[in-house]
Amino acid sequence: MKRIPGMLAAICLATSMACLTQSPFIGKWEFDSSRSRTPDEMKVQSQGGNKYIFDFGGGAETIVADGTDQPGLQGTLLSAKQEAPDTWIIERKKDGRLMLRATWKLSADGNTLTDYYREFEQDGTTLSLDYVYQRVGGGSGFAADWQSIKETRNTPLWLEVKAYEDDGLAFNTPGQQKPLNVKFDGTERAMDSASDGQGPAVSARKVDEHNVVMTFKNNGKVTLTQEVGLSADLKTLTITLRFVGREKPDVMVYQRQ
Repeated sequence: MKRIPGMLAAICLATSMACLTQSPFIGKWEFDSSRSRTPDEMKVQSQGGNKYIFDFGGGAETIVADGTDQPGLQGTLLSAKQEAPDTWIIERKKDGRLMLRATWKLSADGNTLTDYYREFEQDGTTLSLDYVYQRVGGGSGFAADWQSIKETRNTPLWLEVKAYEDDGLAFNTPGQQKPLNVKFDGTERAMDSASDGQGPAVSARKVDEHNVVMTFKNNGKVTLTQEVGLSADLKTLTITLRFVGREKPDVMVYQRQ
């Protein structure tokens, strides 16, 4: 009986230490647009007249730029309206809902394109982004290979990281239907329980206490590597997204709240 107080004290101390040594990634983080880069590329090819091929990174879509809704990728409707010689409006819809609207403005010399991009979420919120693109290679007017040189996020973005089971983490951002749950054992896990081994999957491993790496696959092929790192003072979290087939990574910087 005399040993019980000592045992209880040891248990309380162990519990306190566990709380103190919980993953340093856990917490709520706010996106720092001024320190982040999310480079984008889009291609517009003229096919003569008002007919164009658009590629926003998901594959080619051919439509006539007359403002009408026309079949696009993944069951969507895409439209392009030439509102003025230096202004186009691009819209995408699905199941009768407006998904996004992008207003393009071409500079006087034709070498710079400003994209006022607005994405309309199902919960009624709006994602507001402004891009500045530079022409790469040839082309005239809006027809070009456009690569972004500046990206400005106008809508606040946060990231919340929680503990997942015994040794994992759950990452959650606005608009996600469910958190991204990972365990650091290198095991590949399906992101969709109904995928039956196909579709998206993720594996994760710890490099050290302040750095983790996640590898995303789709149908067995690597599509994205995500590096998550903490600063020495644990106040800054940096996520580097390396997409297969894209030269420049996305670098997203968050500050602890």
